[in-house]
Amino acid sequence: MFWDKLSFVYDLMETLYNRKVFIETGVKVAEYIDRKDVVLECACGTGAISVYIAPKCKKLFASDFSVGMLRKASRKCRKFHNVIFKKADITSLKCKDNRFDKVVAGNVIHLLDDPKKALDELERVVKPGGRIMIPTYIIMVTESSMRVIGILDKLGANFKRQFDFESYKQFFEDMGYKDVEYFVVEGKMPCAIAVITTNK
Repeated sequence: MFWDKLSFVYDLMETLYNRKVFIETGVKVAEYIDRKDVVLECACGTGAISVYIAPKCKKLFASDFSVGMLRKASRKCRKFHNVIFKKADITSLKCKDNRFDKVVAGNVIHLLDDPKKALDELERVVKPGGRIMIPTYIIMVTESSMRVIGILDKLGANFKRQFDFESYKQFFEDMGYKDVEYFVVEGKMPCAIAVITTNK
């Protein structure tokens, strides 16, 4: 699996190319986490965001489809005793409705064949009035960013879509989400963070 293989060098790649965004995205997401929150993180990867969420919440359930990524994340978060790691498919979560106070899904929405199915699942498992936070890298059309995307795609990342900031906002509007805040963490490859407040 591509992501299992990439897990060994993912943090190094991110740090060398996009360090500021890699760090500040987790910091920004963690601003929305409260002490009493039970949080689900889908597509946790190597734990880049998990390490900022864990110290701020009551419990973090961190999941990913890649076993290699989960191993890296587990090692990175070993000092936290409130984190449980589990392999999971974001489009078919095996948990009860209205289970979590906050849900996070970082840098995954652009990789999915059926992002609507994933968003429906995230909305299903978050409590009424809870928040869904979706950070996603957006494209600045520069030679270096397009080269990185091209290399990853050739290696097997299999991007289904690419966003700039405006198309990212339009994506959520097209999905029917109206109560959304947006933030951009600026850097070589910026990250747009959509924060959806559920009204179910």
